[in-house]
Amino acid sequence: MVRTLTALLALAVFASSVPALPSAPPNGPTGIGLIEIERAPRERASAAAALFEHPEQTLRSLIDAVDRAGNDPDLHGLVVRLRGASLSPTQIEELGTAIERLRASGRKVHVFSEAYDRAELMLGCYADQILIQSGGPVSLIGLYSEEIYLADTLEWIGVKADFIQVGDYKGASEALTRNAPSPQWDANINALLDSLFANLRTRIKTGRNLDDAQLDNAMRRAWIANHTTAREVGLIDAAMDLPEISAHLERFFNAGNHGLEWTNMLDESQRPQRRRIGNPLTLLGRVAAPPPMPTRDTIAVLHIDGPIVDGESRSGGFSGNESVGSWTVRRSLGDIEDDDRIKGMIVRINSPGGSAIASEIIWQGVRRVAAKKPVWVSVGSMAASGGYYIAVAGDRIYVNPSSIVGSIGVVGGKLSLAGLHTKLKLRTHGRARGPMADLMSSEPWTDEQRALVRTRMTEVYDLFAARVTTGRPGIDLARTAEGRLFTGSQAVDLKMADRLGGLQEAVNDMAKELKLEPGRFDLLDYPEPLGVGELFAELLGGASASSPDAPAGAALTDPLSPLSAAIREAVGPDHWPAVRDHLTALTQLRHEPVILASPRIIILK
Repeated sequence: MVRTLTALLALAVFASSVPALPSAPPNGPTGIGLIEIERAPRERASAAAALFEHPEQTLRSLIDAVDRAGNDPDLHGLVVRLRGASLSPTQIEELGTAIERLRASGRKVHVFSEAYDRAELMLGCYADQILIQSGGPVSLIGLYSEEIYLADTLEWIGVKADFIQVGDYKGASEALTRNAPSPQWDANINALLDSLFANLRTRIKTGRNLDDAQLDNAMRRAWIANHTTAREVGLIDAAMDLPEISAHLERFFNAGNHGLEWTNMLDESQRPQRRRIGNPLTLLGRVAAPPPMPTRDTIAVLHIDGPIVDGESRSGGFSGNESVGSWTVRRSLGDIEDDDRIKGMIVRINSPGGSAIASEIIWQGVRRVAAKKPVWVSVGSMAASGGYYIAVAGDRIYVNPSSIVGSIGVVGGKLSLAGLHTKLKLRTHGRARGPMADLMSSEPWTDEQRALVRTRMTEVYDLFAARVTTGRPGIDLARTAEGRLFTGSQAVDLKMADRLGGLQEAVNDMAKELKLEPGRFDLLDYPEPLGVGELFAELLGGASASSPDAPAGAALTDPLSPLSAAIREAVGPDHWPAVRDHLTALTQLRHEPVILASPRIIILK
């Protein structure tokens, strides 16, 4: 009897310490919390973060935000949006534990990302639902490590590595003293990889309710998959364009006509400001500089300048290394879509292409605007590959006679370093756990791997071709596709564009069609420029949480790097911008095996 009373008292104390679960609001909106995770959260904020308006994310601040959602009686769920997050396995485990606490309180958790790799999927496996941007890829590959042994190289150049090791399994000096791992080190690392891989499999099987055979199938099919395949094998729950997430959650929570009320859980003020919104793009990740604010009838000019990348745009303000980020452009498209004072939009494109994922995401955003108001396109110097992918989202395309358009095709690959290793007498030892884990190793692709990459490339090409035929009725892909490039003069004859003319002609024609009188409407440029804080953060390497990441392959394109300086000297300052933009687009192959980029650098002298 005493034990029973003690247990009941303990249960009562525990129950009183847990926040009351929110009941379904009969006459009000459903409360949803929002957390965005960017890049690699620090363990603690750096000193440089104090210089900027937005504090850096830390692991503790993210966990605190999840716990605040569990203590807020008005919240029914939480959306965790991943924006280029780079989370370590232990950070995922700590965040996942906080998410499990939140779910134990009765709240639902949804994870949303433009793309999923192994780390994002592992975090998503702690949630109720994994949601992906339509068109985004899912990549679940195993673990791969590759060790380099330098003993032969050092002997070749006359250097002897003379080390003493205490502890048979230490192995720290083996990279210099051996040309292959010792049996002890081999056993040490193999056991470590086996345990890490087992942890990965356990988390995914538990979170996605898969057995071993189902997970094996998922890893074979989803080494890089579209959202349809990823859903078939059980890795995600639904695909949608980001602005559609509100409608999805309204159905999930049965919110009826009352809608959602979003709360930014990372707001450090006394109580986060709540805003009822229909388009979460108005709440997600705005930089400090305010967006352009139309005050009367307006035509928006959306600029696509430079290589197309995932994430935030890079201004080029200090480095000159400008790029077009899908997140930045989608925020601007959301502003343009929602503002009734903006009567039409012209997309001005100067781009050699780049990320296939980012191009598709921007295409979807442009089509959302086109469903509400006229959207035309003006091509400057180039709309090639991913640039043309975006162009065909417009209802009318203007080109200059010397504009370069087309390059309807896909490129994919990697740089195999095996031959270099042989020349330098470097010995490598690779360890793979899981199918396709060694896809991006230093060795050339096998015939099987090459066939699988080609299959994925064909899927991207088919989607590209479908976007073109939908946007350009009557176009003959037999004459225009497969990577062909054309001038603007040729493009009109081939139905790849509609009219010859520059940006001003497009603006004037749109104003006439919209019956906007000269002097009685404004032109506003989007996206907005970065604020001073963001420019300095970009210069200092991203100290501010709102600053963009450096593009892939920065060593090739950063004007401060010796390699970049050498390339610039070779081609000359007049041609460097074109070379830089193409290199930036192509070096995204480090992160995506399939991209949409014009494959040649064209210099006209």
